[in-house]
Amino acid sequence: VQLQASGGGLVQAGGSLRLSCAASGRTFSSYAMAWFRQAPGKEREFVAGTPWSGGSTYYADSVKGRFTMSRDNAKNTVYLQIAGLKPEDTAVYYCAGRYRSSIIYTTRDKYDYWGQGTQVTVSS
Repeated sequence: VQLQASGGGLVQAGGSLRLSCAASGRTFSSYAMAWFRQAPGKEREFVAGTPWSGGSTYYADSVKGRFTMSRDNAKNTVYLQIAGLKPEDTAVYYCAGRYRSSIIYTTRDKYDYWGQGTQVTVSS
């Protein structure tokens, strides 16, 4: 599967964004999907993930209540709605996929497919 992330930009603190990750190739619904982010000088960190078979979305504690991940299998797309943006949310955001995983892994080495990343910059 090929992944293409989009929707990033420069926003003021308190603003909102919706990131998208469009997939092409193999059956999208067979993939667990996740969002990660990487700030300058920091490790790539897990943000949110959803299993391939349905079920609950899992969020990192740092984004609970502000980030909402959803998927539309008919459109082969996952979304990350971000509200109440903070300067510390500034990072490159990546979508990732793992084939037929019912487990939401939070480490990058578990994901086989990655989008190219989209930059989110939050000004104070």
